[in-house]
Amino acid sequence: MTTHPNLCALDAGHMASLVERLGWPSYRTRQILQWIYQHRIRDIAGMSNLSLMDRETLGREAVMERLASPTLFQSADGTMKFLFSLQDGLTVESVLIPDGRRLTQCVSTQVGCTLDCGFCVTGHMGLKRNLKAHEIVDQILTAQDHLRPGDRISSLVFMGMGEPLANFDELSEALTRLTDTEWGMGFPKRRITISTAGFSPRLHEVAKLGVNLAISLNASTSEQRARLMPMMNRLHPLPDLLAACRAYPIPANRHLTFEYVLLQGENDSADDAVRLSRLLRGIRCKINLIPFNEFPGNPFRRPEDPVIAAFQTILRQKGYDVFIRHNRGRDVLGACGQLGTLPGRTGAESLSIGP
Repeated sequence: MTTHPNLCALDAGHMASLVERLGWPSYRTRQILQWIYQHRIRDIAGMSNLSLMDRETLGREAVMERLASPTLFQSADGTMKFLFSLQDGLTVESVLIPDGRRLTQCVSTQVGCTLDCGFCVTGHMGLKRNLKAHEIVDQILTAQDHLRPGDRISSLVFMGMGEPLANFDELSEALTRLTDTEWGMGFPKRRITISTAGFSPRLHEVAKLGVNLAISLNASTSEQRARLMPMMNRLHPLPDLLAACRAYPIPANRHLTFEYVLLQGENDSADDAVRLSRLLRGIRCKINLIPFNEFPGNPFRRPEDPVIAAFQTILRQKGYDVFIRHNRGRDVLGACGQLGTLPGRTGAESLSIGP
């Protein structure tokens, strides 16, 4: 049995091949891609600048399958969490975060995660599979469908479920569709950030993409990192990661971002702050401090506010730009580290943050 291709899954080259096989002029490729990424249609019948005959022909040769309408969870602070059901029955989450007039979308690249960071719900899931490029992009397309009139997404951060650099090829293709200005979504590269837990051999490839890079560090010593992020520290030890960061070609008007999840009694002491300042010496960077977002069954706790403030003060005194991430969406488990389904719980049960 012949399976018709999903237009949403085709990259520009394969779309051009389909158009050529149909005997159509080459500009049809651009038209079809524009309908998908600029007009966000969900069926071939909506491609109104194709003749009815051409639409019928395309409908016999291909299908158009976007992600099904998601389940939405609205936080009291305005954050919106999208729960997408994929065709194979798995689910993935994305979060739209308001900050004044700005809207940032946190996008997932995997179902679950290949890593085992102890402070992250997604890490407890294990890796189910990588997302395809069209499944990554469709999270943004669908979020746009739910915007209020006049609103627009200001920034994209690949900090959702999964390790983006463990799914690099599909991520790279997704970025092509997101940033292309002729037929794609035309999203500025300077407003896109990829976050990694430390895949140091891949950093030079990220540099070629032209987007921003954030490093999830979370430790001031190798011993700490081995305890908090065991798999990542084993694969790419802290000295290797810092060497890769120092070699990273940071554009003149940009910087690296280091993210540091603060865990009570684990990595939040004054000594940790001083050690962190030494680790990052000489790297043009800013530091985002992320007070731990608690979730059921996890032993870690969020530090008290004075401890968080003291940690920030020490780093600022050392000359760093340091910001405290005021996480949104905690009441719907939509904050940093809370995305995914907890073992032994359904998605609905995971939304309860009680014991």
